[in-house]
Amino acid sequence: MMNMMNMMKQAQNIQKKLKEAQEELNKMDIAGEAANGAVKVTCDGKGLFKSIKLSPEAINPENPDSVSEDTIEMLEDLITAAINQTSSKAIKVMEEKMKSVTGGISIPGLF
Repeated sequence: MMNMMNMMKQAQNIQKKLKEAQEELNKMDIAGEAANGAVKVTCDGKGLFKSIKLSPEAINPENPDSVSEDTIEMLEDLITAAINQTSSKAIKVMEEKMKSVTGGISIPGLF
């Protein structure tokens, strides 16, 4: 009986640590860039997309002065919307697949 109680306590501690790790990962900002910084992308610690920043050179390398801030902002918003929509769809597909494997049991840290 005591062994079972110890196992339950350990499981609760692991669950708490998993939740804390997930919260920490959600708060992280991890950046990457391409074309010498012309395109910068930020994700959280779980790899989920957060933002994109484009320079005028990324849009029109031959004449970056012809690119307005409004155009850059619009493209950043469109790309962000497309990536977030795709990520949401992928997460739903993954959750459904995991539910079919686990029989609907929610396992913290799995999804």
